[in-house]
Amino acid sequence: MALPFFGKKNPPAASSDRAAPGSGDAPKSPSPPRTELSALDFSRGDSNRALAQCAGMVEVQEVAAGIGAVYEEAAVLYANGADAEAEKVLGAVLGDGGSTAGEGLWMMLLDLYRLTGQRQNFEARVLDYATQFERSPPPWEDLSSQGERRRGDTTPMVTLSGSLSAQVAGQFQQVGIIGRKSGAVRIDLARLRAVDDQGCGLLRKLLAQLAADRVKVALLNGRGLADMLAGQIEVGKAEARDSWLLLLELLQYTADCERFEQLAIDYAVTFEESPPSWEQKAVPPAATAVEGRAAATGDGSDFRLEGELGGASNEVLRKLAAFAAERRAVVVDCSRLRRIDFVCAGTLFNILATLQAQGKLVELHNVNAMVGALLRVMSVDQVAQVTLRV
Repeated sequence: MALPFFGKKNPPAASSDRAAPGSGDAPKSPSPPRTELSALDFSRGDSNRALAQCAGMVEVQEVAAGIGAVYEEAAVLYANGADAEAEKVLGAVLGDGGSTAGEGLWMMLLDLYRLTGQRQNFEARVLDYATQFERSPPPWEDLSSQGERRRGDTTPMVTLSGSLSAQVAGQFQQVGIIGRKSGAVRIDLARLRAVDDQGCGLLRKLLAQLAADRVKVALLNGRGLADMLAGQIEVGKAEARDSWLLLLELLQYTADCERFEQLAIDYAVTFEESPPSWEQKAVPPAATAVEGRAAATGDGSDFRLEGELGGASNEVLRKLAAFAAERRAVVVDCSRLRRIDFVCAGTLFNILATLQAQGKLVELHNVNAMVGALLRVMSVDQVAQVTLRV
């Protein structure tokens, strides 16, 4: 598939002390604690690798060629939330044993099983992996959102996806039941791709009902939806009132007071009535499960990315940029980062490229293989050091 390319089409050649992807010189022993993303072979055969070895040079793989359409397609499908489709693409290539597939594709499938909580399927394939590559497979760990919740997060998470429209009325009834039962609920907006005024009205009604019932609500990753709404309203055109009001409420959840005040003025001019007053919306402590935050350990050079990140205006990435601006080197712990979407990965590339140009070193540690695949598609591994988790 054709994709916009954020990175450099011709990355710099690797130094002489770095093994070529797919090189046959690596000892067949248990995997090290961290695996360099660029060291994994994602190809479906040995022809490119053999040609590179015969020429006595390091193989430089292009996204659309050496890395393979399957690798690229699976990475983008997963980034877009199409887990089942990504699994189908990888499973079709690996087949019964996948004897011609590179290790990178195997790691993607095994991590996809861990990210979606499919222990039975994981255990059915690890023996094939161990037999083919003669090394210990990664251990089972439930990396899904449900697994995260079982490890100590008691606040329910509801993810809204697709279109926010009148069709979500039934879903919102269930959200209300969940919230009232637990006393708190997190609503993740990162995967919404469209919105209309009716949907805005339903979401506003849900939030008002939950507030009346004293249910603590966290709206997470709301900046993408805020940007969509901002592009659909027009100052001086007294239409889509619920869209205006939901946007004002989202800005309170994202603590964007300056933007709220400007929009409140525009609202007053457009509708000739007083806008809602500013109110900082409280976020339950458990809501940090999808937020990025700086770790309070080591020498202060660590930053953590967690949950699922989406959208071009992602607040977590802004925090990363601000955090890195004050440091020469930054280690980003991605062990609890489940997913990053295509647009957000482009934003991440731009931030890391700017930091690299400033002479800063950023290391992304413990990245799962599905996220790592997208980062390679987007050339993020050319502007930061990316190591995969085991």
